[in-house]
Amino acid sequence: MKKTILKMSFKMLMLVVALFGVQLIVESYIESTSDYEEMVYCPVMGIELYGDVTTYGTNLDENGGEILSTSADDVVWAIEDADLDPNVSAILLEVDSYGGSGVAGDEIATALKVAEKPTVALIRDGAASAAYWAATGADYIIASPISDVGSIGVTGSYLDYTKQNQNDGLTFIELNSGKFKDTGNPDKPLTLEERALWQRDLDIMHQYFVEQVAANRGLEIDKVKELADGSTVMGQMALDNGLIDKLGSRTDAMQYFINQGAIEYEDLCWY
Repeated sequence: MKKTILKMSFKMLMLVVALFGVQLIVESYIESTSDYEEMVYCPVMGIELYGDVTTYGTNLDENGGEILSTSADDVVWAIEDADLDPNVSAILLEVDSYGGSGVAGDEIATALKVAEKPTVALIRDGAASAAYWAATGADYIIASPISDVGSIGVTGSYLDYTKQNQNDGLTFIELNSGKFKDTGNPDKPLTLEERALWQRDLDIMHQYFVEQVAANRGLEIDKVKELADGSTVMGQMALDNGLIDKLGSRTDAMQYFINQGAIEYEDLCWY
C-alpha cells in the first residue's frame, strides 16, 4: 500500500514538473513571438551619432564633467547588429556632431560601407570633421539647407601655459628618456623640431582623410583637396560640391529607402 502511494506521488510530481516545463516553453515562445512581431514593425533601424566622436567611452571636460559623445564601438556594433537582423531592412545614421577622433570616424564609415542593407546618413545641425568622415560611408547623405557640412581637416592645436606658469612662479623640469617624449606638453615651449614632427603626422592624417572622402563619395582627390581647408559649408554648397546627395529631412530618408525597395512604408525604431 505504501509502495502504491509512493508511486502515485512520484507520478503526480513528474506530471507537475512536465506541466511546468511546458508552461515555460509556451511562455518563452509567446515572448519571442511578441518580440519578433514588434521588430517586424521597425523595418528601418535608427542609430544616433551625437556630440563628440570617440573610439570608446565618454569624454570629460577640464572639470571632469561629462561631454555629450558617441563611441565608434557602440555605433559599429549597432550597424553590424542591424545588418544581421532579418527584421531590419535599412539603416539610418542620424548625425549631429562637430567631430572628434579620426580613427572613430573611419571605423564608422567602414561599418556603413560593408553593410549589405541600404544606409542613409541624415545630417541635422552639422556633420563636421570626423562626423562627416563617418557619414561618407553611407550609401546616401541628406542634410538641411542650413546644416554645417565638411570641415575636412586635422588639428593638433593646444594652449601653451609657459608664460602663465612663469607669472605664477612655476618652473617646468623636463625629465624624459627621449627628446620628443614631452612633445605637446602645454607646460613647455614647442621647439621647431617638435613642430615639424607634429606637422608631419597631421599632414599624413589629412591626406588619408582626403583620400577616404574622395573614395567614399566618388569624387576626384583634387576636388576634395580644394574643399579640405578645414571649413564647413552650408547644405546647398555641400550638395553643389558632391559632399551630400540631397537637401531634406528624415521624410526624405524614408522615401529613399522606399525608392530602393527596402521598405513599403515609413516606420522607424531606434537603438
